[in-house]
Amino acid sequence: MNTENDVARWPVYLVDDDEAVRRACMQTLKLADIDARAFDSAERALAAFDEESPSAVVSDVRMSGMSGLELLDALQQRNRDVPVILITGHGDVAMAVQAMRARAYDFIEKPFNSARLVDVVRRALEWRALLRENRALRDQIGNMREMPLIGTSESIQRVARTIESLAATDVDILIHGETGTGKEVVAHALHTRSGRAGPFVALNCGALPESVFESEIFGHETGAFTGADRRRVGKIEHATDGTLFLDEIESMPLSLQVKLLRVLQERRIERLGSNASIPVNCRIVAATKTDLKHLSEQGAFRPDLYYRLNVVTIELPPLRQRLNDIGPLMTYFLLQASRRFNREIPAWDEQDLFRWQHHDWPGNVRELKAVAERMCLGVGDGLEAVSAPAVSLAARMENYERGLIRETLRGVRGNVTEAAERLNLPKKTLYDKLTRHQIDPEVFRK
Repeated sequence: MNTENDVARWPVYLVDDDEAVRRACMQTLKLADIDARAFDSAERALAAFDEESPSAVVSDVRMSGMSGLELLDALQQRNRDVPVILITGHGDVAMAVQAMRARAYDFIEKPFNSARLVDVVRRALEWRALLRENRALRDQIGNMREMPLIGTSESIQRVARTIESLAATDVDILIHGETGTGKEVVAHALHTRSGRAGPFVALNCGALPESVFESEIFGHETGAFTGADRRRVGKIEHATDGTLFLDEIESMPLSLQVKLLRVLQERRIERLGSNASIPVNCRIVAATKTDLKHLSEQGAFRPDLYYRLNVVTIELPPLRQRLNDIGPLMTYFLLQASRRFNREIPAWDEQDLFRWQHHDWPGNVRELKAVAERMCLGVGDGLEAVSAPAVSLAARMENYERGLIRETLRGVRGNVTEAAERLNLPKKTLYDKLTRHQIDPEVFRK
């Protein structure tokens, strides 16, 4: 029997006891470049299934011998990951509802045109691919202690390449991104890959009152101020040989920004109440959700500190610009939530993914994590349903086009030239579409 690694070569099973229908459907699938095998009975399809697991099954409901619903039940007992599409007669609405309750992927009502058949089959193949990717991701992240950088979009892969390139250097780094995009995750990744022996120390500049800020970051000696009854090592000194992550650095008081600049230039600090200069060896990773250049022009942030931090800036994309990463991210967060709450991982499908990809995600990845936790607790995802008027035809076509391009690239193992030929597109047009949909062909070559 085939393994999961052979899935790209698995055919679609077409099951119908009407020879004319079988011939027409097989021709339609062949013209759409979808590999398929035809069977004139459910019994023969089931026997072949035990030797070769298909990527999807399309079956008529009413057939002599075993019916399509009985075939669906038998296939579900063997492998619930295989999507089953049922062909129903006109007026069989009750039967269609029964099929969906029995975990059919979708149904097609007779009479149907070629485009409808191809569309449903392609979506089923995309859903099956999503299941495989999610399972592979679960295996990959199962034992990780910290959140990895998840995603195949070009924007997040660019971030990953930057991390790999700069992690082992001593350069200080500025991370810029909206709230919830994962700035601390990137800082952790930089520290982990740096090989530094010291700790990762995080400080949220926006959460500290100005009155204690200097003591917290630089430390103090006994008697430096009222209540300082013992020496305190500050965050910079504590991060020696490690990484100091300064989140919301735009909130740092101007009076302390000049002191931080001196530390960055000289790599030495003075505790409050002391004249002794202490050498420090830590990397500074600062993060901001605002435009520091704009703040510096307004006098709200020191320009010299901005230019010192801006040697290397990592731009984090918002979640709405990396829609293809929502599925893998949701898989990761559901896995984490199931362990935290001791619950089963809830199931989700293509319709859920479609709805998530049409949400604005103002809270970005952090909001997605909260949605996963709500789902794991059994209270729903808390998002509004996407109503038909809210999803334009253009949006539906964009979603379909994205899936079609990904499936074609998967079939040709990321070969853009061959994919362009199969899609009957000029190569430059396909590259433009890859950029717009944030699809990286390299992902399908691995």
